[in-house]
Amino acid sequence: MIWIEQMFQNFSLQGIWGIIFILFGIVWLISMLYFWVVFSRLAFYKESPPDNKGQEKDYSPPVSVVISAKNEYYNLSEFLPDILEQDYPEYEVIVVNDASIDDTAELLEDMKRKYAHLKVINLYENVNFFKGKKFPLSVGIRSAKHEHLLLTDADCKPAGKLWISSMMSCYEDQTEIVLGYGKYEEKKGLLNKLQRYDTLFTAMQYFSFALIGMPYMGVGRNLSYLKKLFKQTRGFSAHYKIKSGDDDLFINKVAHKTNTNICLKKESYTISKSISNLNQWITQKRRHLTTGHYYKAKHKFWLYLFGIARLLFWITLIALLIRFYNGIYVILAGAVMLFTYLFILKKVMNNLNEKRLLFITPLLDLLVLFTYLFISFANQIRKPDKWK
Repeated sequence: MIWIEQMFQNFSLQGIWGIIFILFGIVWLISMLYFWVVFSRLAFYKESPPDNKGQEKDYSPPVSVVISAKNEYYNLSEFLPDILEQDYPEYEVIVVNDASIDDTAELLEDMKRKYAHLKVINLYENVNFFKGKKFPLSVGIRSAKHEHLLLTDADCKPAGKLWISSMMSCYEDQTEIVLGYGKYEEKKGLLNKLQRYDTLFTAMQYFSFALIGMPYMGVGRNLSYLKKLFKQTRGFSAHYKIKSGDDDLFINKVAHKTNTNICLKKESYTISKSISNLNQWITQKRRHLTTGHYYKAKHKFWLYLFGIARLLFWITLIALLIRFYNGIYVILAGAVMLFTYLFILKKVMNNLNEKRLLFITPLLDLLVLFTYLFISFANQIRKPDKWK
């Protein structure tokens, strides 16, 4: 009877490793399809060609730049002049001061005397009934005098004086939304690389999905849409009590394949200060990740499918390599995946002008994945309750 028990135990163990190997093959195939069918669209994306005369389209409608600021004295003093001194024919800058308790109000009043196209709206604590940026942004948007809106954050600076011009040039006949890229400044240290990689990978997803006709989000650091679209869809009313989501939830609700365009011109980027504290970055990610639950079902399915496949690929790969189960096949499959991953990511990095990340991306990918796992569990226990 002992030999029968041993045979059954060996069979069970082999069966478990066989299941892990099959699972590895499935998630490998799913991941490869995402890279070559979806993300390759961004990797090989080229800007629209010039017109028949060889000139780039000159589309320069009046623009309202809208910024919500809460206790942003230092960021506004550093970055707001770059926005106010854009090389663009007609635009206004609206800064909504959301009950700041620092010297933001005084700074903005001083700047108004220098810049006639700066408009300041001061809110007070008993006015903003909901935490977050949605109410201040709604006030700023509704007070905008121009149809084309361009949103950014107080801690962002444009890549140059052609930021507004570049974003507007990406509007076409049916375009109501233009998704821009908001990157982080490059600094030394692992945390900076982690933030930049996470931002790059997120951008690769939302730009690529937009290119296949399934736009699902944008980032408030660099986002443009028409005021009439905001009014027709009742703005943030569908998710007003959710603290985050002034960017991704709104775009998730109103964007579709014919009204959304992307802008990858280097002059169109915004650049944000890097977060130097790990706890602050995790708090920010916790807030951002609370909105995914409210996405449309089709978007959640395709995003969660890739996220689960991405996680299971690493888990099954490491497990199979430790066991060296079908080792040669696993090593070959892993090498093909690594080559594909680095090749596509390098092309995306070129399109988004990101540098010095490529060779440590496998490590960064693992760190981001397990950070997201931790955040998901933490958010189940207690939802983040702060915006600033």
